[in-house]
Amino acid sequence: MSDYAVINPATGEHVKDYPTITDAELVAATALAQKTHDEWSRNTTVKERAEMVRKVADLHTERREELADIIVREMGKPREQALGEIDFCQAIYEYYADNGEKFMADESVELSWGEGSALVKRRSLGVILGIMPWNFPYYQVARFGGPNLIIGNTVLLKHAPQCPESAAAMEQMYLDAGFPAGAYVNIYATNSQIETLIADPRVQGVSVTGSERAGAAVAEIAGRNLKKVVLELGGSDPFILLSTDDLDAVVESAVAARVDNAGQACNAAKRFVVAENLHDEFLGKFVDAMVAVETGDPTSDDCAMGPLSSSLAADRLEDQLKRAVAGGATLVGGVRDGNFFSTGVLTGVKPGNDAFHEELFGPIAIVFSVADESEAISLANDTPYGLGSYLFTTDADQAMRVADQIEAGMVFVNLVGGDAPELPFGGVKRSGFGRELGRFGAEEFVNRKMIRIG
Repeated sequence: MSDYAVINPATGEHVKDYPTITDAELVAATALAQKTHDEWSRNTTVKERAEMVRKVADLHTERREELADIIVREMGKPREQALGEIDFCQAIYEYYADNGEKFMADESVELSWGEGSALVKRRSLGVILGIMPWNFPYYQVARFGGPNLIIGNTVLLKHAPQCPESAAAMEQMYLDAGFPAGAYVNIYATNSQIETLIADPRVQGVSVTGSERAGAAVAEIAGRNLKKVVLELGGSDPFILLSTDDLDAVVESAVAARVDNAGQACNAAKRFVVAENLHDEFLGKFVDAMVAVETGDPTSDDCAMGPLSSSLAADRLEDQLKRAVAGGATLVGGVRDGNFFSTGVLTGVKPGNDAFHEELFGPIAIVFSVADESEAISLANDTPYGLGSYLFTTDADQAMRVADQIEAGMVFVNLVGGDAPELPFGGVKRSGFGRELGRFGAEEFVNRKMIRIG
């Protein structure tokens, strides 16, 4: 069996195998990407490349039904959520098409001494390797591929082994949008081939979205070869509730923040940190609302939550829950049925329990009670991760005060689902470094070339 295969997690059907790239084919793909950068990228304008990216956006709209069906098969995403992911991708590509020229414009520098002038030109670096995960197959690529192709970098893209069909569909969209062969190349590569590829002097940088373990492995190889890396890794995002005048609305937001994509999102809310005067009422309403979310057939338009992405993912979550309960926690729900998991809520998770610091990649929430603002901040920051966070309070001054003390790359105050193409995405600590989306996402793999004229 190939490393790359579509295995429907909802039914267990082994749909199709895809052949792993040979070493010779990988050498040829890398050479083509380099040649395309040297010849095509350097002879096209930012505007021309931006218009091709705009066409990629249009193709996401034209093919949204087909694209949605693919990832429902590959990783069990409910169809309505799959369509939402594709629509967000369209917005991301359009955003970079609209703003590419502005982001890449020359920047004058005011001199502090001497005569003449100085400016900074933004130019491409060359071939960039992207390593992408399975949980948002199109979205992860959009925020990497869109800006880099406008910059003029060429892309080698290794997708997750369980997403070969969506990976091929994306490559085809780039080609159909007018990009030449070699601008965006899909590679079904093994981990050992990727290690060799990172060391290749033609590859100028690597962007990884994935697990902490995968990011550390890639960063170690890239560091040894002096390659820039952008890492978007795991998260154990806190959802902090300090005050509210509408607890039911907060509970609704909390459930949405935990169960979207069956809880398989790096920036999902996973730890719910609640002021003690609200804790008991919140917990009762939250458990009821979580348990009310039912799993179903992801091909159905009214499916609220599908299966976990694979049997491996289900095995991992099952093991984590067993260890959490063995360590003294109480679990309501969280029952496995094949690759499906019912929603669940853990309480009584204390320091020393594995679940206190682990990332639970599934529809399981951990709820804590805290005495005050200071304890809430301390508990929120007591994690090796620092990706996103959510804060609910009726006090505007408290909102800014607490947000400023949360050790995370992103803080959403009084809302969930607030991501947008213009907002930078990324984290700190073991959640990685670098940013995607927004202007900052178009600055990671750029040569900021300074020119001073006397």
